[in-house]
Amino acid sequence: MPKLRRLSGPEIISVLARLGFVVSSQTGSHVKLKRTGHDGTRQILTVPKHAELDTGTIRAIFRQASVYIPENELKLYFFTK
Repeated sequence: MPKLRRLSGPEIISVLARLGFVVSSQTGSHVKLKRTGHDGTRQILTVPKHAELDTGTIRAIFRQASVYIPENELKLYFFTK
């Protein structure tokens, strides 16, 4: 079973940017990313911009992003092979 990677906030922001999200605002250390879905819905994710994120936080971001992006596409970035 693949293990969850230890990622930083900027690394996750970079991954989500490759998948079509754009940084829309930042409040303190939290960055809000947005994109518009194919059906016109607004898709919003918030990522803490910390040097290292807890595995629970990374898992929560993965779950939230998997609502908008297919899990098999996200697993390439979030899990080891």
